Amino acid sequence: MPFYNIFSNRKNRIKEKPIIRPKIIADIHEKDSLILAELTADKDIELEIQPLKIGDYLIGNTIIERKTISDFISSMISKRIIEQLKQMKQYKTQLFILERNLNNSDFNQNSIRGFILSIIINYQIPVIMTQDYKDTCRYLTILAKQQLKKPAEISLHSKIPKTIQEQKQYILEAFPNIGPITAKKLLKEFNNLNKIFNATEEDLEMILKKRAEDFKRILEN
Repeated sequence: MPFYNIFSNRKNRIKEKPIIRPKIIADIHEKDSLILAELTADKDIELEIQPLKIGDYLIGNTIIERKTISDFISSMISKRIIEQLKQMKQYKTQLFILERNLNNSDFNQNSIRGFILSIIINYQIPVIMTQDYKDTCRYLTILAKQQLKKPAEISLHSKIPKTIQEQKQYILEAFPNIGPITAKKLLKEFNNLNKIFNATEEDLEMILKKRAEDFKRILEN
């Protein structure tokens, strides 16, 4: 009697997870830049080129304005940069990239530094100085990859809880080694604090594992 190999089509049965690549949207006016050529060659990045009314690059909710030192000086003199900075505030987060070292310019360096400080202080937009287009690409790529990371659960002990659910979670997070994720799991499983506090150590082990014993000891002493 022939045996059926249960592992023969295992690869076909297991669906591979789709590969999600970090996305960078570039303004159409950047299409001839060396940066786009560099990003296009990077197979780990999804690059989309479209007209952007504001900024040169859009990554998640972050709008990015990039200027070479010569363009930066030109926009300072024409005051065009002021309107650009104001428009950037429409986005949740903003980033200003200034490409190339200040020493490469004959323009008054203190004037440039003063305007950079104005961007940071008056407009509250962070400024990054990059060495060249390749360095700019590295920053854009790293930022895009960071957008894919799942944000960490925020502990309610960093703010004042408002809802009843938040208050219950706040109480549980006060116990040693119980963070926001574990607190939410306990509330989901037992529904309320009374049931959690009266649960047996065995029942708590489903979620707390080895921490169940310490949790019960605190409650009973």
